[in-house]
Amino acid sequence: MSKQRILLIAAGGTIGILAVALVALGNPANMGYCIACFLRDISGGLGFHRAAPVQYIRPEIPGLVLGAFIASLASREFRAVGGSSTFTRFILGFVGMIGMLVFLGCPLRAVLRLAGGDLNAAVALVGLVAGVVIGIAFLKTGFTLGRAVPQQQGNGYLFPALMAGLLVLLLAQPAFLFFSAEGPGSMRAPVLIALAAGLVVGILAQRSRLCMVGGIRDLIFFRDGHLLYGFAAIFVAALLGNLAVGSFNLGFAGQPVAHTDGLWNFLGMTLAGWTAVLLGGCPLRQLVAGAEGNTDSAVTIIGLLAGAAVAHNFGLAASPNGVPMAGQVAVIIGLMVVFVIAVVNRPVAVMGGVSVGKGN
Repeated sequence: MSKQRILLIAAGGTIGILAVALVALGNPANMGYCIACFLRDISGGLGFHRAAPVQYIRPEIPGLVLGAFIASLASREFRAVGGSSTFTRFILGFVGMIGMLVFLGCPLRAVLRLAGGDLNAAVALVGLVAGVVIGIAFLKTGFTLGRAVPQQQGNGYLFPALMAGLLVLLLAQPAFLFFSAEGPGSMRAPVLIALAAGLVVGILAQRSRLCMVGGIRDLIFFRDGHLLYGFAAIFVAALLGNLAVGSFNLGFAGQPVAHTDGLWNFLGMTLAGWTAVLLGGCPLRQLVAGAEGNTDSAVTIIGLLAGAAVAHNFGLAASPNGVPMAGQVAVIIGLMVVFVIAVVNRPVAVMGGVSVGKGN
């Protein structure tokens, strides 16, 4: 077994255990670590949306970024790059977040939900794979957002600095921040423990290159599934942890912060998977890449935050009661938007000096 595979398994197992521990210490059930949910809470904590049950500056996110930043500096992998279809990446992050909030979780949380016995997550994971397959079909026809180019080193430091600023705000708790008094946003592990867990996850994710969407893509595209060892380890560790603490509940109904509408669980994660393939990685990977100096990934995270704000301000996000009609329409529109982006970002064929075919 290669060192990289061992690292992936160790990283995944550690993250799975930390996820169960964070729930035991106060985080919402089956949400020990959810990138989409935590970014949604941060968006609310900053006042970008006013859904009172989901507002909190989750320290796990800035902790993850700072951990990955430290690891990239230590390994000399920090590089300030950007300029690769930046605004398109913002849009993809925006619509991808809407898909995830219709499912109520990112790919990482889908695995954690399944490890807690939530079979709705199994439906969503099938949708995620479908989205990845669609994305791969466009990659095979030449889809590209272009290459990131080197930038001034200072540009790469801005995203980690922004996350450090969020931590300062959380500790200072100025009056303009919002903190949920009830609902998922009010369920929190102690700040320092959550921050420490974030730092550990960030370091491990940076060193292991952990990315579930990337793993599914590589398995289908290159017949190389080594990245999936990490998520298999997350699942096994979280499953054993949930069984040990008595929080495993097998079934569809009565799952925490979840709904049973299979069609929209499927389509929401199809949208999330498709956008992630076109972006080159899931939300976890985008956070790590931003910490490594990729300013395009940093803008993608801003798109995710904006998508969360719009999803809650306009009633698009799902709830345990199901998916509102506006959310269903938003997913369909999101799929159409991603289709257009995927089509127009294929290469242009040139014949006799005249551009023909699809492209931009």
